[in-house]
Amino acid sequence: MAPQVLIIDDNALNLKLTSDVLRGEGFAVQEAQDAEEARDILKRGVPDLILLDIALPGMDGLTLTRLLKAEARLSHIPIVALTASAMKGDEDKALAAGCVGYITKPIDTRRFGSLVRKFLTPGVK
Repeated sequence: MAPQVLIIDDNALNLKLTSDVLRGEGFAVQEAQDAEEARDILKRGVPDLILLDIALPGMDGLTLTRLLKAEARLSHIPIVALTASAMKGDEDKALAAGCVGYITKPIDTRRFGSLVRKFLTPGVK
């Protein structure tokens, strides 16, 4: 069965690129453009992994991460920050909020699928 990934990104081009790359690598992908849309999707099912942009309109990605980690039904889902924000300390903030990893954009399309797959294996980063 294909790993289920929810990608949350408000940039349509980034969302399409990451989705297309992962689908090409055999992942089943759902897409959301903001935290509210993501929360609606999560009411209907639980993915194996969430890739989350930090800078979202409305509720930002770190706030969403904290909310998801506080919800028993969703707290086990690995969340990986996928962001263009590469300032010193940003990765630490993402990890402190509950993310298990941090991937910067632009992504390397040749390595992205294998990088994402590593976060599906507990204890591997």
